[in-house]
Amino acid sequence: MGRIVLVGEKVGNEVETVLSEEEKLDRQRELEALIEMIRPAVQGDGGDLMLVSADVESGIVKVMLVGSCSSCAISETTLKAGIERILTGRLPWVTKVVGDVDESIEFEDSYAMGRGGYVPKF
Repeated sequence: MGRIVLVGEKVGNEVETVLSEEEKLDRQRELEALIEMIRPAVQGDGGDLMLVSADVESGIVKVMLVGSCSSCAISETTLKAGIERILTGRLPWVTKVVGDVDESIEFEDSYAMGRGGYVPKF
C-alpha cells in the first residue's frame, strides 16, 4: 500500500507542495515572461531559446537552444552558466533546468547563421 504524503512533509530531499490552479498559472506566466526576456540575448548571436516544458510543481524546466546555438561550442555553458543560473536565481521554485540543442539542423546550416537575428520557423 502506498504511503500518504502530507503537504509540506519532506520526502527524501524534496518537500511535497500542492498548488492551486491559479498558482500554477502564475508560475507558468512568470517562467514564460522570463524566457521572453532572455531570448533577445540568444537571438543576437543567431540562435533562439525555446521553452519545451515546465512542471511548475516539481520545478523542472526543459529548454532547447536552436539556430546557430546548435553548432556553438559553448551551448552547454550558455545552458548551465546562463539560462539555468537566471531561471533558478529569479524563480525560487525552479529546482532543475534540463537543456538540449536542436539537432535537426545540419551543422553547416547552423554555423552559417553566425551572428545576427535568428528568425524561428513556426
